[in-house]
Amino acid sequence: MILVDTSVWVEVLRDKTGKIVQAFRKRIGANIDVFNRFTQLELLQGARDEQEWSRLDEYLLTQYYLEATEDTWPEAARIYFDLRRMGITLGSPIDCCIAQIAMEAGALLLHQDQDFEKIAVIRPLAAERFHPG
Repeated sequence: MILVDTSVWVEVLRDKTGKIVQAFRKRIGANIDVFNRFTQLELLQGARDEQEWSRLDEYLLTQYYLEATEDTWPEAARIYFDLRRMGITLGSPIDCCIAQIAMEAGALLLHQDQDFEKIAVIRPLAAERFHPG
């Protein structure tokens, strides 16, 4: 199972050449790709207009989601806390939540965000940077 981060979905959805989509499909292969609610939020808030919002919303309603648990929140906060104490600042605490959800589910996190590489230094996060080219 592969949890695909928003940073990858944006590239895939904006691809005009088809090269990124092709690389994405090749990378996913027979694996199941899943979402989390943060990705849903981030994709919808980035819609350019009402038509794109509607298409995205309709598509996202049909996807499989990994959900947070009651343990997700304090564990995600702990990731942020531990990194900050090490002098490492993340761009967003949301990335800690996404990483924690992936770890709880035993999913590989496919991303293009350096925050996940920082998190993987202190947690057993299975993460892979997506290289479309």
